Amino acid sequence: MTVAPAVRTRITSLFGCRYPILLPGMSWISSPTLVAAVSNAGGIGILATGPLNAAETRDAIRRIRSLTDEPFGVGLTLLMPGSRENVEVAIEERVPIVNVSLGRADGFSDRVRDYGGRILATVTNARHAEAAIESGADALMLTGHEAAAHGGDVTSMVLIPTMSRRFPNVPIVAAGGFADGRGLAAAIALGADGVAMGSRFAVTRESPLAEGTKGAVSSPNNAEGDTLYGKNFDGIPARVLRTETSSRLMRRPASFPSVVYRAFGAATKMGIPLYKIIPGLLTQWDKMYTIAQFGAATEYLMKATVEGDHEGGVQFIGQCQGLIDDIPTVDDLVQRTMHEAADASLLSFATFSECERNDASRSAV
Repeated sequence: MTVAPAVRTRITSLFGCRYPILLPGMSWISSPTLVAAVSNAGGIGILATGPLNAAETRDAIRRIRSLTDEPFGVGLTLLMPGSRENVEVAIEERVPIVNVSLGRADGFSDRVRDYGGRILATVTNARHAEAAIESGADALMLTGHEAAAHGGDVTSMVLIPTMSRRFPNVPIVAAGGFADGRGLAAAIALGADGVAMGSRFAVTRESPLAEGTKGAVSSPNNAEGDTLYGKNFDGIPARVLRTETSSRLMRRPASFPSVVYRAFGAATKMGIPLYKIIPGLLTQWDKMYTIAQFGAATEYLMKATVEGDHEGGVQFIGQCQGLIDDIPTVDDLVQRTMHEAADASLLSFATFSECERNDASRSAV
């Protein structure tokens, strides 16, 4: 396969990459090795820092830099305990792209820009997009309903053109339902400047996702409809792989005492001191159960993602699993995606050119 030529969009220009393809930050999946592989392949890899403390985040960033000279990013879920410490690490390490979610970049977006970094905000609707732009976001990652984990209520087919029309001067990365070149070409046509392919990159050779989970996702026995979407899993509407465990959790949420107990247990395993968690719970009474659920879900996620245990765990996955039927290398996937996108664009051009010729012929008769 010949190397696909570099593509120029507002995202490739803003981030300094060859191709408008991103690996989003996925806990226990977007590791230094996978991040570097995506960046080396011409895209942008984003490190997941949700499960990491400040020291681990710093080590991971430096590990990425030992593996690539290309631009990369860090994902910061601002709802998570310890996220502000990870923000400081990202700034101190001068990470090129800081991707924030479930929170605003107020107070540090200017500091990121001071060293030449960029802020990418992950959002699901116009209200959150406006808040992100006000807080200093340079670009938006719009997460549609099809996405793994915390997608919005609106599908990418509607979300992308709506938001691109509403925010015409802001570069957009489309996320949710994208796993190949046809999706990339469609996203560009809808008004996006690039795509994020989380579920697709999760099922590559360089991905640390449990091999059993890779096999389950890429199996012909799993299709686009074999996911569940609801808020009973981690307190925020999320999409997961359909299993007996996820079906049970989605039907009946755990009790508050059980959720708090598991959340504290997860924090202990991750090395997060309880004094960082308790104040957040006590000062956000209206969100206490949701925050506790978010933390408690860690146990289930780790079992499926790291151990491949789907009887005791739950796996975030997008509807695009119906498009995943192999486990390629990252470089092969990126090249294949770019060639498919070029072919899809040419086909669309040829189709509409033929329409114009037919119209001209009829007019001449």
